[in-house]
Amino acid sequence: MNGFRRLDVRLFASYALVVVACAATLVVTVMLIAPRTFDDRIHLMHATGRASRSHDAFVSTLRTSLPIAVLVSVGVTALVSAFVARRFLRPIDDVRHTTRRLAAGEYDQRVPEPVELELAALAADVNALAATLETTERRRAELVSEVAHEMRTPLATIDGFVEGVLDGVFEPNDRTLTAIREETARLKRLAADLGALSRADEGFDLHRSPIDLAGLAVDVAERLRPQFDDKGVTLQVQRAEPIIVEADHDRIAQVLMNLLGNALTYTPAGGHVAVTPRPTTGGAEVEVTDTGVGIAPDDLARVFDRFYRVRGLSRPAGGSGIGLTIARSIARAHGGDIEAASPGPGGGATFTLVLLASPSRDERRLER
Repeated sequence: MNGFRRLDVRLFASYALVVVACAATLVVTVMLIAPRTFDDRIHLMHATGRASRSHDAFVSTLRTSLPIAVLVSVGVTALVSAFVARRFLRPIDDVRHTTRRLAAGEYDQRVPEPVELELAALAADVNALAATLETTERRRAELVSEVAHEMRTPLATIDGFVEGVLDGVFEPNDRTLTAIREETARLKRLAADLGALSRADEGFDLHRSPIDLAGLAVDVAERLRPQFDDKGVTLQVQRAEPIIVEADHDRIAQVLMNLLGNALTYTPAGGHVAVTPRPTTGGAEVEVTDTGVGIAPDDLARVFDRFYRVRGLSRPAGGSGIGLTIARSIARAHGGDIEAASPGPGGGATFTLVLLASPSRDERRLER
């Protein structure tokens, strides 16, 4: 049954239908016209005394009936062909109509799925493109809204302090100027993060070299250990034998610092964070596990979305909400990824940086 849904099979069947319709029309027309015309010729010959010339009557009959049969057959064939052509062009017209609507910015348009397998696959691809464009447009709108929201608070704080100084409510002392400077620094961090996000979308210029991923994980963890100690969070680093991967040292360090920073942020005092580097088949990974607030299953798939806020959690002061987005972009630029797992709220979370042993030639081209 699926074989008949193939476009080539249906086209062949349509051509065969046209041929059959033409032949059937020709036969039926001849059968209807020829006997009567032949009888008329025979009666005419009897009346004129030329009954012996039946051969001439038969030839005359064919000459009279065949042109009529051909004309009728051509008309029927044209109607059948027009119907079949219209039947096959309708899905293509639907695709053209939908793509024009998509080009006009109506990303909610979808193509009805035809029965032909090839055209159904084309319709599915167009619908997938429409869904992607719709998601991209929605995220673009969300990005603009979130950037405006992130800028609103520091700008309002700066404006309040400046207005207070001008009105004489605040003294232009070190405390006031320090508060303004902190909010200005927050805006600068946001601008820097947005610049990094833009570079992530365009592709990173990586400087690969053989690095010891296990040693780098230990170095980054030890660099951040004083912050863990200040908060009262236990940091456990599993030391391992050197694990050599070809990667950009500074970029991977940035990823690890982001993962550890998130673990510290969302793990309360008395909690525990473990860093575990290990080799894998064809590469290596670094697992960062915490006993923090955890992530709900519905939020788990979106924690890497830019500016996404996990429900019930407030963003830490100074955080822009795109650190994980940038971190995953860096990992994927290396041909790897970052995976997130959590049993649910209150159960902690695990983020795993996965890297390949060495990049493929195609991946190197994508970096540029």
